[in-house]
Amino acid sequence: MKNKKLIINIVTVLIALALISTVIFLKTENTDSYTSFAYSTFLSLLPPLVTITLALITKEVYSSLFVGIFTGAMLYANGNAELALTTLAYNQNGGLIPSITDSSHASILVFVILLASLVVMMNRSGGAQAFGNWAKKHIKTKTGAQLATMLMGLLIFVDDGFNCFTVGSVMRPITDSHSISRSKLAYLIDSTAAPVCIIAPVSCWAAAVSYSIPADMNINGFSMFISSIPYNLYALGTLFMVLILILLKKDYGPMKIHEENALKGDLFTTNNIEYEEDEKTNSEKSTTNEGRISNLVIPVISLIIFGILGILYTGGFFSGVDIITAFSEADSAKGLVYGSLITVLLTCYLYMSRNVMSFKVFMESFAAGFRTMCAPMIILILSWNLSGMTRILGATSYIHDAVVSSASSILIFMPAVIYLVSVFLSFSTGTSWGTFTILIPIVCAVFPSTSEMLTISISACLAGAICGDHCSPISDTTIMSSAGSHCNHINHVTTQLPYAITTASVCIIGYILAGLIGYFTDSKMALMATPATLFLLYLVISFITNKQQKQFN
Repeated sequence: MKNKKLIINIVTVLIALALISTVIFLKTENTDSYTSFAYSTFLSLLPPLVTITLALITKEVYSSLFVGIFTGAMLYANGNAELALTTLAYNQNGGLIPSITDSSHASILVFVILLASLVVMMNRSGGAQAFGNWAKKHIKTKTGAQLATMLMGLLIFVDDGFNCFTVGSVMRPITDSHSISRSKLAYLIDSTAAPVCIIAPVSCWAAAVSYSIPADMNINGFSMFISSIPYNLYALGTLFMVLILILLKKDYGPMKIHEENALKGDLFTTNNIEYEEDEKTNSEKSTTNEGRISNLVIPVISLIIFGILGILYTGGFFSGVDIITAFSEADSAKGLVYGSLITVLLTCYLYMSRNVMSFKVFMESFAAGFRTMCAPMIILILSWNLSGMTRILGATSYIHDAVVSSASSILIFMPAVIYLVSVFLSFSTGTSWGTFTILIPIVCAVFPSTSEMLTISISACLAGAICGDHCSPISDTTIMSSAGSHCNHINHVTTQLPYAITTASVCIIGYILAGLIGYFTDSKMALMATPATLFLLYLVISFITNKQQKQFN
């Protein structure tokens, strides 16, 4: 009851503040050059900051997203209520309807539904149960289950969303059988999704980074991406941290509570009805015939193969384009729709030829899959709407101007500063691609093309973008990790945040060190910062876990 009153009071105050601020700066003129008073100011970052603050305080994501979107619409409308509603729903660059009808966004929603339906089919065919029984015989420990989850995440490096859903659907029954909380599974998935993609040479992310480097710099974008991998401290540090936590068999912060509850049989810790009911339904409708492992393995392998081929197809690979160019030109969302649709059709043929599923049950799986993904799809849609509000308020322009105005005076600390700015921008907007697309051209304008500081700073930009994306509750990857693991979204965010902050804090020191060495030597000696950062991270993790263990003892 108290929490409900708190939520109502906070929402009321925020709406009142938005209304007051827009009335104060009210503009009545209606011209073609319409501009919000908040455009390209710090207020442009208010909508995502309001959303994130509310979500962490209230533990409720839907209302938090809506309040953030409404705040952005009011700021953009300068107090005009009619314009605010039109902006919220129909603004071409940030409205709700254009966000849904955007080709890339619509493709992601279709991919999510197809993949969820495929998971339901695998459950009902008995394939998931058979694979779980096999895994119990071969993966006998909790450590083994976590390592297997991490390994699978490392192997699926082409696209982060693809990674989240595939790893989640395959490993969820195995981690459940070893009493691993859904929050821990979500952390493992999230930490081996974007961090792996950003250091994988063959991925959509590598292509996006290469494309972000200005053409007039005469720099080979792909070569620069390869050079940046050893300096990507957050991605490497996150993977290193996951491995250390698994091997040490230790957790801290809210995650420790979730893991202790999982040992008692409570995998969720807090209410998670939207997923529990769907899983119960799927279990009840599973085939009575003895399932085969191949009923799961064949669809999963087909999904990986056809997903990659679909991405390459949209990039023109089968029209004679080389693989690097194909990835750079690919529409990954569209390619994944092709891959998942072909996989679903092949799965239908496989199951019916084996008499493990009727056509009626096959078609019912689509409705069941849609129900399973309703919650994450709503969060995704509202997150896109919020991102649009931030964009039309000129947040990217504000960050760009702030960095450019101070770049010349902080060259020696440029990697650390770029890293922090990138973290903040990615965290606020929920997009890592948008973040490094904005910041990389700025970095390229500051340093010579042959400078080692350029490589370090670009890598810092990429690392910060991944860090902010990893921490943000409105990030696509964070949302899809929650969905893939069937974990309450806020639970995932609050349990992952201490781990992400630990790695992010150590990386600041690492980039200060890399900047100092790179500035004075302009050589590969700056690479010494990477092992130094990982060693420091190990010491910090050991210190935190040992200190917490002593407190409990």
